[in-house]
Amino acid sequence: MMKFFDLLLPSLNKIGVFIVLTLASCNSEESNLVESSPTFEDLEWIDLSYSFDSTTLYWPNNPDGFQHRVDSKRMTDLGYFYSSYTILTPEHGGTHLDAPIHFYEKGETLDQLPLGKLTGEAVVIDVSSQALNNRDYLIDSVAILNWETEHGKIPEQSMVLFRTGFGKFYPDREAYFGTAKVGVEAIPELHFPGIQLETAIWLAKERQIKAVGLDTPSLDYGQSKDFAAHQALMRNQIPGFENVANLDLLPATGIYVVALPMKIKDGSGGPLRIIAAVIK
Repeated sequence: MMKFFDLLLPSLNKIGVFIVLTLASCNSEESNLVESSPTFEDLEWIDLSYSFDSTTLYWPNNPDGFQHRVDSKRMTDLGYFYSSYTILTPEHGGTHLDAPIHFYEKGETLDQLPLGKLTGEAVVIDVSSQALNNRDYLIDSVAILNWETEHGKIPEQSMVLFRTGFGKFYPDREAYFGTAKVGVEAIPELHFPGIQLETAIWLAKERQIKAVGLDTPSLDYGQSKDFAAHQALMRNQIPGFENVANLDLLPATGIYVVALPMKIKDGSGGPLRIIAAVIK
């Protein structure tokens, strides 16, 4: 258990959370000093995932959406209730993970991603003031450096979550994507913020992050033609989380994230249950 909190403590210190450890003397049985440390009861767990249902948003030209087929939902002849369902879903839609293989031929597949890339310390960088005023906003390194001026340098091997504010629009397709259209004709009309190519490269090389996520449909902005941010991140074996929920409930630092997708062999991505722990 202490290993878990050892991971949390560096970031918790940044937001002024002081964990008082009063250690008793190893050689004195008369000492009344008591060790005080956080426990799992001190944590608040926040769900960063949207439910999968008929409202789940997928890329506009995706021919399929989420299907939840009832195979059985009844009282049996033996007198007990039994329900079972079949689910059908594309890999990419709703709250989901992009594995590096999604845009890099030699990238890790969903089942190959080590758990260390899917769990760990995270920071939230709020760019909502810029993004909500410009649907085509590209997150640049200036926004990150400004954040670091206030909160300190992003620790290496952290997850970086960008809050654009677009989560408040989900699942309203028109407000979230910028168009209510579906099909190929919708693609030119997509307008939502994303990560600038140079920022993606900078995060990989200068901050050595291990995962990135945001509250929009894609790591790249809606008008992207080449998905350059995807390519840059995934060449560095960095997975991405898309359509992340409830980022407005998280502090800037002092966060521990668990992001576990469905383990699909050779998958390029999959539905994601992502949660975050913060000290109450």
